[in-house]
Amino acid sequence: MRGVDTPQGDRAEDSLCQQVTQQLAGFSHPTLQRSLADLRAVKHCLWQQNTLQITLQLPFVWQQGLLALQQAEQGSLCRALGADRITWQLQPAVATLLPANGQPVIPGIRNILAISSAKGGVGKSSIAVNLALALAAEGGRVGLLDADIYGPSIPLMLGSVGQRPVSTNGRQMLPIQAHGLAINSIGYLLDDHEATLWRGPMASRALEQLLRETLWPDLDYLLIDMPPGTGDLPLTLAQRIPVTAAISVTTPQQVAVSDTLRGIQLFEKLSIPVLGVIENMSGHCCPHCGYLDPIFGSGGGERLAEHYHLPLLGQIPLQRSLQADLDQGYPTVISQPDSELTTLFRRLAVQVATLLYWRGQPIATVMTVRNL
Repeated sequence: MRGVDTPQGDRAEDSLCQQVTQQLAGFSHPTLQRSLADLRAVKHCLWQQNTLQITLQLPFVWQQGLLALQQAEQGSLCRALGADRITWQLQPAVATLLPANGQPVIPGIRNILAISSAKGGVGKSSIAVNLALALAAEGGRVGLLDADIYGPSIPLMLGSVGQRPVSTNGRQMLPIQAHGLAINSIGYLLDDHEATLWRGPMASRALEQLLRETLWPDLDYLLIDMPPGTGDLPLTLAQRIPVTAAISVTTPQQVAVSDTLRGIQLFEKLSIPVLGVIENMSGHCCPHCGYLDPIFGSGGGERLAEHYHLPLLGQIPLQRSLQADLDQGYPTVISQPDSELTTLFRRLAVQVATLLYWRGQPIATVMTVRNL
């Protein structure tokens, strides 16, 4: 027996896709709220000799989910359809979601995600950088805006200190490219170690100009590394920039949790959804034995998430290599692609992308065919 049908000659693609969709009907994954059939994920199927080629298309990046799908369904699918092997391809068609604050979308940018913490020093920028790179590794086209006017650190973390944006028309500037990301930061416009001596309104205007006067390429996700606090700059961003959703970053200790709580309240008052909480520095991981020492306490992220009925998206341990990689300008997701930390960030990226889609209101799904 060869399964549902005998793979002799050409099969009608629609019929083949239907058979594949039926075989995958029982698959479930923590990031999916609907079945692959409901999402119409199976777009193309092709027999080539005894190999079945399957192309999936989803409105979010999902490469880690595809790996889980392969592991769970590859064997049974081969048996059912009579294939010797299966090759898979995921073509992201990331949906454009309605901004939560009613601001008009920026052409070419499908979704804007604010990475926020009202408490400084929690490692928000390191989370933003590695999360952006993880979204790109999952197949997304990703940009990163360093919105910390007074302490821009993104150029150092991405190894692009000293670079300057170029203007082709005298009005707008091209973003800096680093590790596959499109980036802009006030740090690219200042001399090294030059202080930013601007009052709140001036800094807010400069930040809005930095976003709108950058010639961003076509982006699935633009991450904004928000300034700490709940003052003029975060308020301007939340009110006047078309933010799709936000993520709150904290550390386990109570003082950070208390400040982060105020940051969540800011978004809540502005009706901007918070996708969840990321707990950074969640214990120090010994490089020799792997023991996780909760030197900053424990449970802060869980308590914060529970208080606001939000998911705890991830807990990032304190590892020396994470900061060392950023100091060298080669973040962990780039410098150690096979590490446990990179796997953690890529799983976090898929969780963020899917939550963003399920929580948002899709305007459109734009076909973006890219081989991963």
